[in-house]
Amino acid sequence: MLKELSKVEQRYNAVLAVIRDGMRVVEVAEKFGVHRDTVHVWLARYEAGGLTGLADRSHRPRNSPLQMSAAIEARVLELRRWRPHWGPMSIRHQLAREQAAPLPSVSGIYRALRRHGLVESQERRKRLPTYKRWERGRPMELWQMDVVGGVLLADGTECKVLTGVDDHSRFCVCAGIMVRATARPVCGFFAEALERHGVPEEVLTDNAKVFTNRFALRPTEVLFDKLCRENGIVHRLTAPRSPTTTGKIERFHRTLRVEFLSGRMFPSLNRAQAELDAWVVDYNTCRPHQSLKMQTPSERFTRREAVAEPPLDLRALEQDRSGDDWISRTVSLNGTVSVSNQVFSVGKHRGGSTIDVRVTEELLEAWDGMDLLKTVLRSSKGVVRKKRAELHVKH
Repeated sequence: MLKELSKVEQRYNAVLAVIRDGMRVVEVAEKFGVHRDTVHVWLARYEAGGLTGLADRSHRPRNSPLQMSAAIEARVLELRRWRPHWGPMSIRHQLAREQAAPLPSVSGIYRALRRHGLVESQERRKRLPTYKRWERGRPMELWQMDVVGGVLLADGTECKVLTGVDDHSRFCVCAGIMVRATARPVCGFFAEALERHGVPEEVLTDNAKVFTNRFALRPTEVLFDKLCRENGIVHRLTAPRSPTTTGKIERFHRTLRVEFLSGRMFPSLNRAQAELDAWVVDYNTCRPHQSLKMQTPSERFTRREAVAEPPLDLRALEQDRSGDDWISRTVSLNGTVSVSNQVFSVGKHRGGSTIDVRVTEELLEAWDGMDLLKTVLRSSKGVVRKKRAELHVKH
C-alpha cells in the first residue's frame, strides 16, 4: 500500500542519505529534486534542532523597513484623538508639517487607525462621471450665504446661524447666531462681514424669504437686496429646490454640525457665539482642506489688490424699521390664524402647525418654510389702528 510522506519525513530521509548512507549532497539534491543549497540548509537545521528543526517555518521577515515606528504610530493615534474628524490624509499632512521621519503613507496611517479601532471601513461613494468641481478664480469674487439651525440653548431655544464662505478659498466670512432668522439680525451679521472683510463682487443665496421676495404676490425689495444694491453687490439666487448650487456652504454646514454642534447645548446665546467664533478661527487658520490641496482657508484667502473702494453704505440697515414684520403663529384646529386683529384661513390640514406671517402696510403673507400659502389684503381697521398707535408713540 502506497503512503504519502510528509515534507518533514522527506527532508529527514534526505539528511539520512547524507549522514548515514554517505551520499554526496549533489546526488541527494538530484534525487529529491531540490537545489544543493536546500540540502545544506536541511543539514544545518537538523544539526541545530533535530527532527523538529526540519518543520516548516514562517517566511515573514523579522523586520520591515517600511513598518511605522512606535513613536510615529503613537503620534498618529494622538492626532486622531485630538481631531476625531481628521482622516489619514489630514493626519499625514500634519505629520509632514511636524517634519516626522520617516513619513508614513496614507494607507499605513489608515491601517494603524483600523488596528486600534479608531476608524470603521466604509464603502466609498461613487463619483458620477459627469461630476465637475467648479470655483471662482480669486477671493472676494463670490460669497455663498445661507441660514442653518441646530444651535440649542439650555432653556430649550433653537437658534439659527447665518453662515457665509468665500467661494474660492472656503474662508468663513460670517457665522452669526440669532434666535430668529428675520431681516434685521441677518442683515446685521451680513453688514458686520462686509465691514470686516470688504465688499464681494457677488453673493449667492437660496430663495429664503429673508434673502428675497421673488415668490410673493407683489414682489418687493427686501432689506438684504437693498444692502447688496446700495453697495454694488450682484445678488444671485439659486433655482428653487436646488441645494447643490450652493454646495460649498452646504458642505460647510455638514462640518459645522459634525465638529461643533453635534451633541452640544449652550447655556446662553452669548456663550454659543463666543465658542462659535473660536471654532471659526480654528477652521480658517488650522484645519487643512483636501479640496484646497491641504491648504487652510486663510492661506488661500487674500484680499484683492489695493484699489480705491467706495465707502460701505449701511444706511439701509440704519433706516430700516421693518425688522419685526415677521411673526410666527400657530394654526388653530379649524385652520385659521389671527394677525393684527385679522383672522384668515390657511387650511384645516395645517391645524397645530406653526407658520410665519409677513406683515406689510397693505398685505399679510402666510409662509410655511419657503412656500407661500396665502396673501391677504389688510383690513382698513388694522391699518388705522397701526397709524393711531404710531401717532400715540410720537406724541
